[in-house]
Amino acid sequence: MSAERYLNHTTFGMLYLVAPAGEGRDVYATLYAQRMFFLVTLQPRGAHFEVIPYLDARHHAEVNLSKCRRNSSSDFQQWKDLFHQTFI
Repeated sequence: MSAERYLNHTTFGMLYLVAPAGEGRDVYATLYAQRMFFLVTLQPRGAHFEVIPYLDARHHAEVNLSKCRRNSSSDFQQWKDLFHQTFI
């Protein structure tokens, strides 16, 4: 995770990356109302946004933290800080 990633949603405005969700999908949250989460699949002709519950988003973030810890990833601390900022 070398840089923060943002997407612009036509209705909800700026979204920021919370965690990768596997299978080419990522979890994003609204920047201003941080309790809306989206499972985003980037496609060649745009992006597909699926609203997901808070607990599902948190689960994806926890799985990502576990993988980073298990792999001794250099990005672990950044993901951990983002997790605390978003969910705690």
